[in-house]
Amino acid sequence: GRLIKTEQDLQSTVDPVNYFHPITGSLLPTSLHRTILKVGEEPIIRRCTTCCKLFHCPFCNMNRFKPTTEKHVKKHIDTHFKKAARFEDFVIFTCRLGCREAGHFHCVFCTKTTLRKKTALIHLSICKKRVVQTLSQPADCISRFQPLESMENDPNEDLSLLPIPDTDSLVHADWPGCKTEDEPSSDFQLMLVPGLSSLLHRQYSLSISSDLIRTQSFIGGRWVSAPSSFPVVDPATGTEIACVTDCGPREAREAVSAAHTAFQSWKQHSAKERSVLLRNWFDLLVQNKEDLAKLITAECGKPMKEALGEVTYSASFLEWFSEEARRVYGDIVPSPAKDRKILLLKQPVGVASIITPWNFPSAMITRKIGAALAAGCTVVVKPAEDTPLSALALAELAARAGIPAGVFNVVPCSRENTPEVGEVLCTDPLVAKISFTGSTATGKILLRHAAGTVKKVSMELGGHAPFIVFDSADLDLAVIGAMNSKFRNSGQTCVCSNRFLVQSKVHDVFLEKLGRAMDRELRLGHGFDEQTTQGPLINVRAAEKVEKQIADAVAHGACVLKGGKRLEGSFMEPTLLSNVSTDMMCTQEETFGPLIPVIKFNTEEEAVTIANSSSVGLAGYFYSRDYSQIWRVAEQLEVGMVGVNEGLMSTPEGAFGGVKQSGLGREGSKYGIDEYLEVKYMCFGGLS
Repeated sequence: GRLIKTEQDLQSTVDPVNYFHPITGSLLPTSLHRTILKVGEEPIIRRCTTCCKLFHCPFCNMNRFKPTTEKHVKKHIDTHFKKAARFEDFVIFTCRLGCREAGHFHCVFCTKTTLRKKTALIHLSICKKRVVQTLSQPADCISRFQPLESMENDPNEDLSLLPIPDTDSLVHADWPGCKTEDEPSSDFQLMLVPGLSSLLHRQYSLSISSDLIRTQSFIGGRWVSAPSSFPVVDPATGTEIACVTDCGPREAREAVSAAHTAFQSWKQHSAKERSVLLRNWFDLLVQNKEDLAKLITAECGKPMKEALGEVTYSASFLEWFSEEARRVYGDIVPSPAKDRKILLLKQPVGVASIITPWNFPSAMITRKIGAALAAGCTVVVKPAEDTPLSALALAELAARAGIPAGVFNVVPCSRENTPEVGEVLCTDPLVAKISFTGSTATGKILLRHAAGTVKKVSMELGGHAPFIVFDSADLDLAVIGAMNSKFRNSGQTCVCSNRFLVQSKVHDVFLEKLGRAMDRELRLGHGFDEQTTQGPLINVRAAEKVEKQIADAVAHGACVLKGGKRLEGSFMEPTLLSNVSTDMMCTQEETFGPLIPVIKFNTEEEAVTIANSSSVGLAGYFYSRDYSQIWRVAEQLEVGMVGVNEGLMSTPEGAFGGVKQSGLGREGSKYGIDEYLEVKYMCFGGLS
């Protein structure tokens, strides 16, 4: 909504609002002209219309500012904006008066007292956005402001104003009245310097090649629009990045038809020709690494460093399968009869529907389509509704690489259209293969769709990875592994460690070391900020899920050692829990967020039993220096991938996939291409 600007000052306010003097800490009289921040109202610089006819700055004690024009006043207030961004102004600033934990920051919009410097700017920008956007509904933060009715003016108080400084230098002061409780005291309800007009909602520019920012679907080698579109937003700020074509069933069928037509010629390309084209595509990803990483950060929220790593990882699958394309070997089998030969041929299955998640918007696509195209298949990709831009950028680079029209198609769609589009991609008789990465629940739905036409299916579904630390482990190495396996992409990967099991002898020491590592290494922020290691969760629903799991654990006796709090928007504090039991929600379902719940165990058998108690089995990790134990546990864990003394396993050379309800088939490795091939038995008889 638009901003509403009140023309009242405190002198004419029905419910007076009290402020503290920025130097003395004494209560300022209501006659001091300040602008009131209310729901839907914005503080501005204006002339006093009731008495002195002078301008008033709502941010400092320059309440009798005397420039000749309002333009000069606005220039003065700009200095506040710049200083606040450097934590030099008292918009958000450190309390040094005995906070429970030193170094707290305070937000002027909601009096939040538990902010850290690394999250303060994020918090304030989101609070600010709520103020600006709220018109018809109460804002979460602002609605908590109440006048301090318990504080009355002393009739004998000196109400004279401080002398006006000779310059525009700002008066700084710590917040008075800060207490030692977890929550603000009653004296802290409205110790507020009125808010900012346009501060700290920092705009991040993508600054990438415009050719890579595509918003239409890619069908049959053409960029195609649909009747409607849907927004793609930055999960850190909620800012709209682009509006993307919202494909429906009609566009999905067109893409399948284009892929089927292209398949008739693509399968005739020699393995070497396909290999060369995939290699060209790989080279283009490497050349455009920075731009592709910026797209990932913008739409997915992961830190830029991780996004660059994903692009490298994504490109590696094109490189790997460009090489595997030339190694699709059949077999000649010794025949029991002298007059015939037995041959086993490998041929591409046909059109493949590729349905991918948002957490790796580039790598999850290339891991599938690299194998599919190398085998001779054509594809229709439906990217996640949260992250379609990366898929469309890949389509642009595919066209530049010389991939023929119709071989690679992309149909983005909104959450509302996803069920219908997904059904078309899983039931169309021209589709021969489905590859899906996502939740187990959605995978089961797609399997039912695929059953109608008995399609070949591979699925990488949910995980609930155990992370076991035995008494014999190298604890420093285990802490490094825990940090890598848990906090990559803010805990939003399918192979993230979910249940941490630590043997009793090393339990306390491991928790201490892990807690220190979290404090030392984790920095919340926007992914484009260089210091950020932890971005937002993908949306508010994801943060609510983590928050719910923490609340459930605490209600059942868990102790919060680090973090534990939901921040603004979809940001979540990295959290460490101890005294966790197996009946808590966080140990029974996948978290997909920055939460470490630690379970203490006594024996190896107990740990393996807990680890195998899940209905899913994608990845598992354990740390031990006992070689006999390593072999025993590695063989006993019911997972598709095991990390022994290692927290990062993903590589194109490895076979990626799970057991039980974590999916079907494998991706990457020499086995990944088999998912897109059929074995044809040829019996050549009549020989003499």
